[in-house]
Amino acid sequence: MIKEAVAQGATVEVAFANACQELGVDTTEAEFEILEMPTKKTFGLFGGSPAKVRAYIETHSDPAEKAAEYLKAVLREMGLPNVQVDISREESGAALSLSGEDIGFVIGHRGETLDSLQYLASLVANHVEESYFRITLDVGNYREKRKETLEALGKRMALRAVKYGRNSSLEPMNPYERRIIHTAVQTVEGAKSWSEGEDMNRHVVIGPEGGERSQRYGGSRGRDSRGGRGGYDNRRNGPRKPRETPAPRPEGPKADDPSTPIYGKIEAKK
Repeated sequence: MIKEAVAQGATVEVAFANACQELGVDTTEAEFEILEMPTKKTFGLFGGSPAKVRAYIETHSDPAEKAAEYLKAVLREMGLPNVQVDISREESGAALSLSGEDIGFVIGHRGETLDSLQYLASLVANHVEESYFRITLDVGNYREKRKETLEALGKRMALRAVKYGRNSSLEPMNPYERRIIHTAVQTVEGAKSWSEGEDMNRHVVIGPEGGERSQRYGGSRGRDSRGGRGGYDNRRNGPRKPRETPAPRPEGPKADDPSTPIYGKIEAKK
């Protein structure tokens, strides 16, 4: 971004100094371009013109600062005029952390509002720099707590998949959260995970490495009306009808602790 000022003076040097004064910088900090050379008056009385100089400096906007300013403006419109935005520099971008009173609702259901604000802040930051500048947004260490919750869920469901030989589908998640689940499942021997669905419905499925196992349910032969074993019902004078065994209900992950609704529920699909 170029910041410039045009000024006049009796000489080029004076014009340049006047332009730098308008820019608020020293003459050693700016470059200049001569627009008009000074001309002397005829016979010292008529005509003549001052020198005209364009002084300029190249300013570098900070993508993280621009993103922080944008977030403050958006949050003011959301009724949070006093939010503090702390910036932590990272190798390929910056992490922005929001703090202030009554700011928990900015997280939204399963972090959806926070993700949307992060996306918009990233757009603002990447309008400043030509190279990609990564912005991550957090409130009250929510990201780390959510990561721990998802890791525990992934491992728990992977262990169940190995034990019962059945697949379990989790709720739809964004790509970042799905990666956390996949990584956690990889730590459980005999379990695997993959993603299914499209767009907003894309979710993780966790199952045993060899695929689902058929479920067999055994049972003892029935007794007749006198207490003996057999397959004949004396009361009805006919073959005994086998007792129907209800099909087992698929198990899914338990809901999160209801005392922490800020992180949203994580439930298996039914």
